[in-house]
Amino acid sequence: MRIAQLAPLAESVPPKLYGGTERVVAWLVDELVDLGHEVTLFASGDSKTKGELHPVWPRALRLGRRGADPNAACSLLLEAIAKRAAEFDVIHSHIDWLPLPLLSRSKVPFLTTVHGRLDLPGLPDVVREFSKAGFVSISDNQRRQLPEAKWIATVHHGLPSSLFRASYDQGSYLAFLGRLTAEKGPEDAIRIAEAVGMPLRIAAKIPKAETGYFEKQLQPHIDGETVVLIGRS
Repeated sequence: MRIAQLAPLAESVPPKLYGGTERVVAWLVDELVDLGHEVTLFASGDSKTKGELHPVWPRALRLGRRGADPNAACSLLLEAIAKRAAEFDVIHSHIDWLPLPLLSRSKVPFLTTVHGRLDLPGLPDVVREFSKAGFVSISDNQRRQLPEAKWIATVHHGLPSSLFRASYDQGSYLAFLGRLTAEKGPEDAIRIAEAVGMPLRIAAKIPKAETGYFEKQLQPHIDGETVVLIGRS
């Protein structure tokens, strides 16, 4: 099968640092290639893949040239898939709602895996407008915010089976790995750690826009003993 994968341009595929969606897309593309499919990845030029890379922007936006306009990069991404759409049996988008007007007018079957929040204002209007567009959720619970969307399936994020080795020994601490923003629940992690009396280790990205949230809501709890920030990007 000839498959197009549309990746976000914020990070490379796989990401150099933080980038959960981009990492999942990287694993997905490589596995599809190993299964014998012809996969074309539309992503930033610094991406690496077993499939064919169609670079639509020189470098990932977050680590690339400062001041680059994300809308310009996304325009080139949409134009790239528009020109090549007829080459594929299916188009798989990981960039949310952006390509829906284009893909809905294409004769090529497509689907969108939604990796982020679905409780934002305006999203019900989008799914009503594109009522025939098929979506894939990453959990059944995620669907609750947009029950009217045309859900095709739930596909939980996976990872290569050889990447980690399971350990069943009792741990000595709790861990939080992710982005330090309210939607990711770091405050809940701190409350849980305090409630069960276990130390919490935090390794996370602190977005510039979330600096105030970090300093006000989280930093007062980071004492270097019970709650420890061991890494940030």
